[in-house]
Amino acid sequence: MVQLKDDCFASGEALLPLSDALNDIHDRVSVVVDTIDCEIDDCLGRVLAEDIVATRNVPPHDNSAVDGYALYHDDLNPDTETRLPFTGRIAAGHPLGRPAIRGEALQIFTGAPMPLGPDGTQASGPDTIFMKEDVEIDGDFVTLPHGQKQGANRRFAGEDIKDGDTILKTGMRLRAQELGLAASVGRATLKVYKPLHVAVFSTGDEVRDPSGDAPEGCIFDSNRFSIKGMLRALGCDVTDLGILPDDFDTIEKALGDAAGNHDLLVTSGGVSVGEEDHVKAAVETQGSLHMWRLAIKPGRPIALGQVKGTAFVGLPGNPVAAMVTFLTIARSMVLWISGADHEQAPRYTVKAGFDHPKKTGRREWVRTRLGVDGNGELTAFRDHAGGAGVLTSMVGADGLVELDEDSEGAREGAAVSFLPFSEVMR
Repeated sequence: MVQLKDDCFASGEALLPLSDALNDIHDRVSVVVDTIDCEIDDCLGRVLAEDIVATRNVPPHDNSAVDGYALYHDDLNPDTETRLPFTGRIAAGHPLGRPAIRGEALQIFTGAPMPLGPDGTQASGPDTIFMKEDVEIDGDFVTLPHGQKQGANRRFAGEDIKDGDTILKTGMRLRAQELGLAASVGRATLKVYKPLHVAVFSTGDEVRDPSGDAPEGCIFDSNRFSIKGMLRALGCDVTDLGILPDDFDTIEKALGDAAGNHDLLVTSGGVSVGEEDHVKAAVETQGSLHMWRLAIKPGRPIALGQVKGTAFVGLPGNPVAAMVTFLTIARSMVLWISGADHEQAPRYTVKAGFDHPKKTGRREWVRTRLGVDGNGELTAFRDHAGGAGVLTSMVGADGLVELDEDSEGAREGAAVSFLPFSEVMR
């Protein structure tokens, strides 16, 4: 299925601003996965493929918010204590079984239905509840203090959800609270999008799998594992295609073969301009490559395009650049083609605890941890080296300070925009 139009990312030689790139991606991609009916227990993290409309009120009837005693407010003395006979007991799931009458108090438990009145409706029944700790028990009587408001401690039918309400919308990524909400209106199955099937591989003659050895001049592959982790956090099914050598024919064949049975291809390395960077050329022989020079740091050499109609993302080879560009660019694309009604993750304003000059015209992200300064204000601190290959700086960080294209950098004490990893690594 074609996911990206051939001309959607063409940008010439000029560096493309990030916002333009993301707008183009959003406008041009479409959902590429089918839907399936899924048991609600298996829907956590999945993308909802239908609107959920309530077919009942929640709660379905007026009920008690506390353990206590239900009665008619009109039976209370306005200025003194009231003594009423205790004549019945109502537990959750066990209605009183008869209409309530004036002049009696009924023991009621949290979640139990309010008793019916003489006409057989809750509207004509007891309307007020006292908490049990506020009353005195004397045999078969209860003594109630004065001053209780009418309707106290009573929940009303439909207070949470009304019959006919649209409670969940297509495109939502389902969290525990959405699953509970769907269950509360009687849904045992939900229509969701199937997981995106993604092929991942690294490139480079110097890259070795950590299961083996790394001879002199070689490094262990970290990118593949970080990328797989970020994809799986988004609910993707991931195929690990391992490490490909710096050989055009091998890369071309691997890309072509994987395109036939995957929804997305993700690589790291090989998308720059070096003589041994073959990924760009291998993509272009079987599809098209766009937008591979973005005005960002880290991660300018990022490639997006398609191979035989299958979406392709080529991330940088440096570990930090690979992660940052995935989180700030590729993640959006993954969610959109997965069916998610995705908006950019929120940024939060914090105080900078460091200086960082930058040139205008490009967007930069600085790895930082959050802490509190001497004035008790939430502050972003930079403790690590800033190179795109320093992966420990990602481990020690809580997120990224984002400096937009017009910014001349961060100044200690000034307000900056902070993107928490907790918002994008899930």
